[in-house]
Amino acid sequence: MKRRLVLSRSLSIISVLVGAGAALIWMFWPQITGQFEAPPKPEDELSLRPATFTMLDGWQSDDMRPAIRAFARSCKAMLRRDDDKMVGPDGRMGTIGQWRNVCEMAVSLDVDALRKEDARAFFESDFKPYLSGNANNPEGLFTGYYEPELRGSLTREGPYQTPIYLKPDDMISVDLGDFSEELKGKKLVGRLTGSNLKPYFDRAAIEQGALSGRDLEMVWVDDAVDAFFLQIQGSGRVVLPDNSVLRIGYAATNGHPYFAIGRELIERGALTRETVSLQTIRKWLHDNPGEADGVMNTNASFVFFRPLQTDPNDPTAGPLGSQGVALEPGRSLAVDRRFHAMGVPVWVETRDPMNADRSFNRMMIAQDTGGAIRGPVRGDIFFGPGEDAALFAGHMNRKGQKYVLLPNSIDPASWEPKATQ
Repeated sequence: MKRRLVLSRSLSIISVLVGAGAALIWMFWPQITGQFEAPPKPEDELSLRPATFTMLDGWQSDDMRPAIRAFARSCKAMLRRDDDKMVGPDGRMGTIGQWRNVCEMAVSLDVDALRKEDARAFFESDFKPYLSGNANNPEGLFTGYYEPELRGSLTREGPYQTPIYLKPDDMISVDLGDFSEELKGKKLVGRLTGSNLKPYFDRAAIEQGALSGRDLEMVWVDDAVDAFFLQIQGSGRVVLPDNSVLRIGYAATNGHPYFAIGRELIERGALTRETVSLQTIRKWLHDNPGEADGVMNTNASFVFFRPLQTDPNDPTAGPLGSQGVALEPGRSLAVDRRFHAMGVPVWVETRDPMNADRSFNRMMIAQDTGGAIRGPVRGDIFFGPGEDAALFAGHMNRKGQKYVLLPNSIDPASWEPKATQ
């Protein structure tokens, strides 16, 4: 009898414990299974930490004369603006008036007559470096782009069957920052359907003829894959049948988010993280024409172009970046304009695209932007035209950090954001 009583009590205790355990498991089941929403990802936020030139790795060995040439181009654009205008998206990078002296000096320099040490002294004497971070995390990703060369015709004929489009006149861009301070830097792109604003056509719809019959075809090229990569690069040269060159540049995007098709090919098992590059993606698309369109259409973003004029006073200069000035191969950097100002010098520290054991540290100028360039420490390096540039750009995918250089008269810590209404 006692044994039965003890056993009965033991079973009761076990039952209570199991029941309590089950209740606890049930209570915390959403966390265990992930049914509760994960904490929201912190908003990107640019931080600027004061530094010194002695902290910049490779500072003494870089030849900064090409960077001064690029900076002078940016300064010409900046000097056309009023002194009270902010240079960047917020007041930390100062006003045009605070940049005017260093810009006038840069424009007056004869770069071809400068010595390496003179170029370095220009930055050392008139600027202070600040380590960029995403909420004080200084590590970011650096990629590369180049100016591709395509074969095309102004009329649709023979092998020239893939159109490069001008910006459609029914595309509407809405700056959401005009409606809410919290949405500053965000925008919508769409088209009116009756009285409603709808998303603009995605890549698949455009490739299937959504823009046909509207006389938007600026030029026709002979390779759909080349046309796709032209959109990723944002500018290029089209060699016409008479060997003349049509230079074209970014005009607008359809507003759909950019998706890197390399991720799609990795998920399909066609490529690996170790082998994916511009070159291997291009080869796969050419080798698999039956699947190429479907893969390219996973990137719903679509870029429209405009013809560019070559500067007669600077015929060797690169294409125009989003600041509206010619890019300098190896010295122009695309950044996220939500955080950085166009025309600002940036010291980049990363690794060589062809050899991870070798450093790639140099002075660059923020002169461009792009749909995939998102974040305070993100950077995209312009490598110029030609196959070598394509090779470097295709393999550039390195972690690194960057320092923003601001004129001595600017103290970013003294800036205080305006209170939101």
